[in-house]
Amino acid sequence: MKSILVSWIGFTDISSSKGTNSAGLGPIAQASVDRRYDEINLISDLPQQTAINYVNWLKVHTSAPINLHSEKLSGPTNFGEIYKAAVIVVTRIQQKHGRNFSLTFHLSPGTPAMAAVWIILAKTRFPSELIESSREHGVVSVSVPFDISADFIPDLLRRPDRKLEKLAAGLSIEAPEFEDIIYRSDVMKRIILKARRVAPRSIPVLIEGESGTGKELLARAIHKASPRMNKAFIAINCGAIPAELMESELFGHEKGSFTGATRDRPGYFEAAEGGTLFLDEIGELPKKMQVKLLRVLQENEIKRIGAVTTKKVDIRIIAATNKDIVDEVASGSFREDLFYRLAVAVLKLPPLRDRAGDLSLLIDKLLGQINQESAIEPGYKDKKISTRAKNLMLQHSWRGNVRELLNTLRRAAVWTSGNTIHLEDIEDALSPLSAADNNDKKILNRPISGGINLPDILKNVAAHYLKRALEETHGNKTEASKLLGLSNYQTLSNWLKKYDVN
Repeated sequence: MKSILVSWIGFTDISSSKGTNSAGLGPIAQASVDRRYDEINLISDLPQQTAINYVNWLKVHTSAPINLHSEKLSGPTNFGEIYKAAVIVVTRIQQKHGRNFSLTFHLSPGTPAMAAVWIILAKTRFPSELIESSREHGVVSVSVPFDISADFIPDLLRRPDRKLEKLAAGLSIEAPEFEDIIYRSDVMKRIILKARRVAPRSIPVLIEGESGTGKELLARAIHKASPRMNKAFIAINCGAIPAELMESELFGHEKGSFTGATRDRPGYFEAAEGGTLFLDEIGELPKKMQVKLLRVLQENEIKRIGAVTTKKVDIRIIAATNKDIVDEVASGSFREDLFYRLAVAVLKLPPLRDRAGDLSLLIDKLLGQINQESAIEPGYKDKKISTRAKNLMLQHSWRGNVRELLNTLRRAAVWTSGNTIHLEDIEDALSPLSAADNNDKKILNRPISGGINLPDILKNVAAHYLKRALEETHGNKTEASKLLGLSNYQTLSNWLKKYDVN
């Protein structure tokens, strides 16, 4: 079994290679001299030539092959970037050597943040030996009991979590992978915070939300922010594949396994090896395939149709649905055990109507996007939107969410010959289905010549806002009563009872 050393290059190592300090050979060279390693992997965020010069110097002191991994950091104490860089490098080592190697992480070089990340990885994702070195004591193994690690890790993560809290407060912290998601509402800030926390891990994610809320966009952002970012992201619509072809499409088939199978064909799972498989509309997956998918998630292996042996796969599953999967489980149309396998991290994307403050921002951003896309089209003029037109859009229900909003703006931009999109242009651009739904849901100005049921209208309105207030406050009646302008939680309880809201 090969023994592999992994370490950041620290300033002490650089100084030692130049003979400008009294630390002797420096931590890395000391370890490579005192212990035998079959391979040395060094991570550097230093200038490229500086790192190359150090590697050339180190080769004089060891016969072990040395691999240099350049990883750019915005700062030497950015835990998230350090963690991501370390995971990428160790994953490369795994892909190269399979399972026939043992890891050693060197704690001495680099910053305390880098050492802390090595401890986390050694105690969680990549079991490894930890070493440190000094001129006085040489190279020694470091024992960090797991219970100490368990206490240490939450303290370590508290600093980046404070940064994420700043983001929730509206302060700017870069997250380029999520920049295509346009938002400023509190509810979307919470969703993006959760997505950023779960992105570096390989656990399955289930994204719930109505059609057009941007589930695939969020899934792609999570993939881009993960250690798998340089591998494939493959999106599959489970509702668009015929049931009789589902197994072949997902798992592949062998030549001759059925009529028409004229050659071996890998499935989507093999195509996504090392990357992310996005299973959209997972609620449409047939029961037979739910059983097979469950086995894949349990065993991390697939079997092509007609094959005798199975094949290991390393992929991350992100699933999405516009259905309430809990209801599907209760009705028996979706397997409960598969639900718990997929729903390790659940992100619920809110509909556009519940994203207070986002709509105006989205209109401006999407119109700018349309102008940019259409700039090369003959005779196209950049469009702006009038105040009256924008007010109409702000009052619309947008049952198709962001997708409907984008398509409405595209139609209006095409049909408007001048530079300004007016009220009439938006009225014409609204889809008939959306307009009919919007009219049906209007409370005021309903025709009453044929009679209306006022108690039912009042009940629907009250029940709607009572449920939303409870969801917004996570069931806190005191806070919900404040949102609704009710005097106290007891009044809210009376309303809940009156309008039969649980």
